[in-house]
Amino acid sequence: MNERIRAREVRLIDENGEMVGVMAPTRALEIARERDLDLVEISPNAIPPVCKLMDYGRFKYEQAKKENEARKNQKTITLKEIRLSPRTDEHDVDVKTRKIQEFLAEGDRVRVSVKFRGAEMRHPDIGRKLLDGIAEVLKGTVVIERSPMMEGKMMSMIISRAPGWEPPKKQVPTPASKKHHHTTPATISETASPVLVQESAEATVPSSE
Repeated sequence: MNERIRAREVRLIDENGEMVGVMAPTRALEIARERDLDLVEISPNAIPPVCKLMDYGRFKYEQAKKENEARKNQKTITLKEIRLSPRTDEHDVDVKTRKIQEFLAEGDRVRVSVKFRGAEMRHPDIGRKLLDGIAEVLKGTVVIERSPMMEGKMMSMIISRAPGWEPPKKQVPTPASKKHHHTTPATISETASPVLVQESAEATVPSSE
């Protein structure tokens, strides 16, 4: 950069990316000084080497800023684990399957394991059937990185999110509108028909003596 450039001649590009031409480094440095910029060698192996006019301090600052942003947005993929047993009931399997989907939605890999105890070791087929069932439910959602494999007292498989699969968006429930119940006092409606007491049409005639 600047006085450290030792080539006999350089190809100069200005700060806007426009080609200036081939010249001696001293002349290119003069142009840089006139514009209050630095002369930076960007392609030292080219013939002749390519140099560009730029504000090197600002360039380094912008570069560091971009790297920091990239690190912030970078997701660290971790290996989560879900454990079951040959006796895990259907309801619990459903709950754990949904948890697996949550891990996958976050971009994590998941080890799904079945742990055997005592006499259960004689029935590894139960564990394999359990893992195959989960894989079938998640078909299209996952990639099976490692098929079910027995390791000591544990049978496990490793799965990851399938390319192109997007988790369903969570719907935010809308708060139910509060219903105001007004207690209306009992009143007699003005439009209601009045209750009439019907009198007998027959008049009582006093008996003549």
